[in-house]
Amino acid sequence: MLKIIEKLIGSYSEREIKKILPIIDKIESLAPEYEKLTDAELRQKTDIFKQRLQNGETLDDILPEAFAAVREAAWRTLKMRHFRVQLIGGVVLHQGRIAEMKTGEGKTLVATLPAYLNALEGKGVHIVTVNDYLARRDAEWMGPIYNFLGLSVGVIVHGLTHEERKKAYNCDITYGTNNEFGFDYLRDNMAIYKEELVQRELNYAIIDEVDSILIDEARTPLIISGPAEKSTDLYKRADNFVRRLKPFYYNSDDDKQMPDTTGYDYIVNEKRHTVSLTEEGIKKAEKYFGVTNLADPENATLHHHIIQALKAHALMKRDRDYVVKDGQVIIVDEFTGRLMYGRRFSEGLHQAIEAKEGVKIERESKTLATITFQNYFRLYKKLAGMTGTAKTEEQEFREIYKLDVIEIPTHKPMIRIDHPDKVYKTEKAKFDAIVQEIVETHKKGQPVLVGTISIEKSEMLSEMLKKHGIKHEVLNAKHHEKEAMIIAKAGQKGAVTIATNMAGRGTDIVLGEGVAELGGLKVIGTERHESRRIDNQLRGRAGRQGDPGESRFYVSLEDDLMRLFGSERIKNLVESLGLPDDQPIEHKLLSDAIEKAQKRVEARNFEIRKHLLQFDDVLNKQREIIYSQRRKVLEGENLRDSILGMIDELVDYKIKVYTGESPHAEEWDIKGLLQDLKFIFLDSELSEQDAKNMTKQELKEKLISIAKEKYEKKEQEVGELMRELERVVLLRVVDMHWIEHIDAVEQLREGISLRAIGQKDPIVEFRFEAFEMFDDMIKRIQEDTIKIILHANIENMPQRERVAKEMYENAPSDTPMRKPVVKTQKVGRNDPCPCGSGKKYKKCCGAV
Repeated sequence: MLKIIEKLIGSYSEREIKKILPIIDKIESLAPEYEKLTDAELRQKTDIFKQRLQNGETLDDILPEAFAAVREAAWRTLKMRHFRVQLIGGVVLHQGRIAEMKTGEGKTLVATLPAYLNALEGKGVHIVTVNDYLARRDAEWMGPIYNFLGLSVGVIVHGLTHEERKKAYNCDITYGTNNEFGFDYLRDNMAIYKEELVQRELNYAIIDEVDSILIDEARTPLIISGPAEKSTDLYKRADNFVRRLKPFYYNSDDDKQMPDTTGYDYIVNEKRHTVSLTEEGIKKAEKYFGVTNLADPENATLHHHIIQALKAHALMKRDRDYVVKDGQVIIVDEFTGRLMYGRRFSEGLHQAIEAKEGVKIERESKTLATITFQNYFRLYKKLAGMTGTAKTEEQEFREIYKLDVIEIPTHKPMIRIDHPDKVYKTEKAKFDAIVQEIVETHKKGQPVLVGTISIEKSEMLSEMLKKHGIKHEVLNAKHHEKEAMIIAKAGQKGAVTIATNMAGRGTDIVLGEGVAELGGLKVIGTERHESRRIDNQLRGRAGRQGDPGESRFYVSLEDDLMRLFGSERIKNLVESLGLPDDQPIEHKLLSDAIEKAQKRVEARNFEIRKHLLQFDDVLNKQREIIYSQRRKVLEGENLRDSILGMIDELVDYKIKVYTGESPHAEEWDIKGLLQDLKFIFLDSELSEQDAKNMTKQELKEKLISIAKEKYEKKEQEVGELMRELERVVLLRVVDMHWIEHIDAVEQLREGISLRAIGQKDPIVEFRFEAFEMFDDMIKRIQEDTIKIILHANIENMPQRERVAKEMYENAPSDTPMRKPVVKTQKVGRNDPCPCGSGKKYKKCCGAV
C-alpha cells in the first residue's frame, strides 16, 4: 500500500527535492553572468557577500549567488563544474540534512558549496572525514577553490603542534578527522590557561561518510586517560585459570529451554555476546583462587577478571576483532576493517586479551575526560552529512540527531546488475565456488573486487587464489598503508583485489581501458554483513557514474549471520531438499530470510546504541554544566560574586543538614554545625549558646556574615592576586572532583543493571542516582574551594597546575603522573590534615 502511495505522490526525498529545484534553476541561470567576471571580480564577490550578511541578509538569501561563485571558481581552478544533482546535494547539506549520494557522484566537490556559503559568517566550518589521508587529500584537492575566493583552509590531523592546531581551527574552513575534532574538544576542556584553547565555538560541521561516524562509531566513546594504580597480576592468573575450562555454546534467546550443562564450566552465547560460569565453573574458580564464595561482594573484582578472561577467549577472535602487532593488541574496526590505533577495549577486556596473547599487560587507567561521538556532534549549532548509504538507518538519524535523509538522484542512470545471492550449505563449498567465479572472470580480463568480513577470511581466500596462480592484491588492516593506491588500480583489466569491509571508502575505483566492454567491475561479497548498509557500500564500488558493473553475494548456512540469526525453518528447508554441498540454493525464501536476519540485527544494534545514549545523556548534561563554568574561569571572568554565592549556598546547606526540619533549637546539632564550619571558615567568635538563641534565618545570616568577613580579610591580605587565587583553586577543585565523578558514574552504570531484578527501570534509577551524585559533587566543590581560599598562604601562592597529567587517548603509556603540589608544611599522606577537618591529608587538602 505504501509503495502505491509513493508512486502516486513521490517519495519523501522526491517531494523535498521538488521544493529545492527552483533554487537550482536560479543558480544555473547565473552561470553566464559569472563566467564573464574577471578573476578579481569573482574574488570580490566574497567581500560583497560578507557585507550583505552584516547588513541583515541571511545565508539563504545569498545562497544562489554564493553557489554560482563556487561553481565558477571550481571550473577556473580545477576544471570541475558542479552538476545539477551536486547542486541539489549542496543545498541539502546547507539545510542541515543528510545527502545520500551514490559512490562516484563527487561528494567531495559537493561539500565545497555549503562550506563556502557558511564560512562567510566568519564562525568556521568543519568538514569531517574518517581518516587523516582523506582529510589531507580533500583539503589539498578542494583548497584552490576556497583560496581563489579569498578564504583560508586548515587541516587537523594527528601529530600537529598546539600552534598548528590553533591556526587550522582559526581558518574559515577546517578539514579533519572525527577523532581529532573530538579529542581537541576534550583537551580544551582540560586546559588551565585560555591560551591553551585551540577550538572556536562549534558552528557547522559537514560529516563525510556520516553513517560510519555517527552510527558505526557511536558506541565507542573518546577517552583521555591518566594512570591509575599499577595493573595487578590478576589478569594473568584469570587467564591461566580459564584456559583449563570447558565451554558450552548456546545461541538461543530462550533461557527457559537451557539444556543440561553438566560437565561444562561456562556458557557462551555468541548471539548475545555474553559468557557466564556454570555451577561447576564457580566451584573450580573458588578452589583455584582459594575463596569460599565467589558471589561475595568482596570477590566482585575477582569475578569481573574471570568473566573478562572468558570473553577474551570465547568471544574475541584474533584477526577479526583485533590484531597483534609490534607486541601490542590493536582493535580492528568491525565496520571498516581498519586498525583503531589508540583505542582500547574498556572494563579490563583489553588487558584480558593482552594476557591471552602473551604480550605486555598495560597498566589500567582512569578517565580524565570522555565524550561519545553522538554527544560531541550534537554540540554543533548545525550539522549535516554525506554518504552513499544512509537510508537503512534513517530512523536512527531522525531520532538521535534530528537529521533527515534525502536521496539525491545520480548524475547518470545506474546500470549495475545486482545478481541474487548464491547460498551454499557449507562454508567450504561457498569458498570453492567463489574461487571458481574469480578464476572464470579473471580469464576474460574483467576486474574483480572481493569483499571479506575479516582479515582471517581475506588471507584464507588469498592462499586459495595463490594455488590457482591468480595474481591479486590483499587490502586489510594488516596491509592498509597502500590502501588508496591498491583501490585506485582495482578497476584495471585483469585486476583481482581482496578487501575487508574498508573497501577503500573515499577512493573511487576508475575503470581501465576496455573494461566497460567486459562488463565493468565485478564485486563479490564472501558473506552478508550484519548491516545491510555495509553490504550496500561494497556493492556501490561498482557502477559509479553510469559505469557498467555487477555484484553478487555468496552465503553459506555456516556463516555467523545465518548460524546465529537465521531461522530454523530455513535450515530445515535446505536439509529437506537433500542437495549436494556444492550446489547453490537459489530461493526467494532464502533471500527474504537473509534480509530478515539483517533487519533483526540492525534493530537490536540500534536499541543498544539508543540505550547507551540514554545513559550517556545524563553525564552529558553534567559535562556541559562543568565545562561551561570552567570556560568562564579560563576566560578571566571575575569570580568574586561566584565565590560569595558559594558561601551563601554552603551555609544554607549546612544549616539544613544540622537542624533538619525542626523549628526547635534544642533539637538542632549546633555543636556539630559550628565544628564543621570551623574547618571551612577557620575559628568563629559565635558561641554555641548564642547560636541556640537565634532563629534559623538569624543563624544563617550571622554565619554568612562571619564567612564573608573572613573572605574580605583574605582579599585585603592577598590584594590583586585574589582573583588569580580564586581561579587557580576553582580549576583544581573542579577538575579533581569531576574526574572522580566520571569514575563513580561509570561504576554506577556497570552495576545498575542489577536493579532490573528488583523490577526497577535501570535508566530511571541511574538518572536519579547520578543526579544525586552530581549534586553532592557540587557541594564538595563549594566546600573545598572556600576552605582552600581561606586557608591559602600568600607566601606560597599556588600556581595553576593540572590535577592529573594526560597520558593517552584510549591508549597505554608508562609515563609517570605528576602529582599536584600543595605548598604547605611537610605532612604525611595518612596524617591528619593541618586544616583541622579531621580527615586524612590525602583525602582533604592533599587531594588538591
